Amino acid sequence: MSMLKGTNVPVSAQAVRIEWGWRPGPGVPDVDASALLLASGKVRTDADFVFYNQPQHASGAVRHEGKTTTPNTATDTLAVDLSLVEPAIERVVLAASADGGSFGRVPGLYIRVLDAADGTEIARFDSQDATVETAFLLGELYRRQGAWKFRAVGQGYGSGLEGLATDFGISVDDSQRPAPRTSAAPQAAAETSAVPESAPVPPPPATAPAPVRLSKVTLTKEAPAVSLAKQGGTSGAMRVNLNWETRQQQPKGWAAKLGKAVAAMNSGIDLDLCALYELTDGRKGVVQALGNAFGSLSRPPYIHLDGDDRTGSVSAGENLTVNLDQKNNIRRVLIFVTIYEGAKSFADLHATVTLKPQNGAAIDFSLDECTVPSTVCALALITNNAGDLVVQREARYLVPDRGVSPQRTVDQAYGWGMNWTPGRK
Repeated sequence: MSMLKGTNVPVSAQAVRIEWGWRPGPGVPDVDASALLLASGKVRTDADFVFYNQPQHASGAVRHEGKTTTPNTATDTLAVDLSLVEPAIERVVLAASADGGSFGRVPGLYIRVLDAADGTEIARFDSQDATVETAFLLGELYRRQGAWKFRAVGQGYGSGLEGLATDFGISVDDSQRPAPRTSAAPQAAAETSAVPESAPVPPPPATAPAPVRLSKVTLTKEAPAVSLAKQGGTSGAMRVNLNWETRQQQPKGWAAKLGKAVAAMNSGIDLDLCALYELTDGRKGVVQALGNAFGSLSRPPYIHLDGDDRTGSVSAGENLTVNLDQKNNIRRVLIFVTIYEGAKSFADLHATVTLKPQNGAAIDFSLDECTVPSTVCALALITNNAGDLVVQREARYLVPDRGVSPQRTVDQAYGWGMNWTPGRK
């Protein structure tokens, strides 16, 4: 049962999942979940803000797990371990921002608190009065006499995520704001403000932490490429995540029973995230689970596959990391995915790709519906353009010829020119 605005319930679970949900569709803005850890009503530092560009709190108490989208439902999820919340933190504010419109255009918006251990619903609040707001404070977890509670809030902001964040003490990157209009100061005023030669020179100010960047990039057919340098992604590690799920239908009768059986089989679908690479010294190769070619971040090819996931969950999925500190040694990288087992093609699979530089805006895109018998899909091509890495959305389904492996197929399509031998996990 949905809570009323302003009411609260006790939260006895030590670890919970916070789920924001809504109904996607044409013209419906995308929704992004976030959390602010507050002491005396404000964040202590910008690090107390958890969202898509800053996905985990340093304490490990709050972690952004990401989105899941089907034709009928979309969710964004955070994991909260209340046992790890630092004693100074009194409240964890649970907010959402709308990307591409207001919450008045987001149908079925809700927030749920689930016991992380067994998925039991602890609390739910359905928002029903949103209009022009572009950010929404849906609820909060707060301490009361040594125990945790959840309160349904339902407070909107017309100034978006930036307005909500600054209201709680976050420093937002000024480059994302319109430049204010200023008039030129008179020359005399500038001269009178000069420091006399006899005055001591003040020490340079201490370097302040970089402000939070709220921008993100979604690649589309109309805008398929982005420069990492222009988004601030010039150093550190860039994490590439692939997650997937089976598109759900709504069958009835005997078809519903068959659908359950198919869903059970689809739970064993194993997709493999891979990368072809070419370094500036001419060396070429592949990073993939097949043959245990997991790569390395500290030495060539400066790309590492974290592991082999068989669930497709957003919190795990398939993850690959690129060392951007070595970008001058990288000529190009083609990120692709193959079906290892569990399905004959990508039809009825919904997949999302997210590239998250350690510094800079997150980049994401979804794959189009697959209409061909494809077992390999080129996801993104990263090329070195005079020291700047450019990410190009490919989302290109390929159909291998009989007897030709998916890896060889993608190699031939992009002219990598490698010699392939059979491998296994």
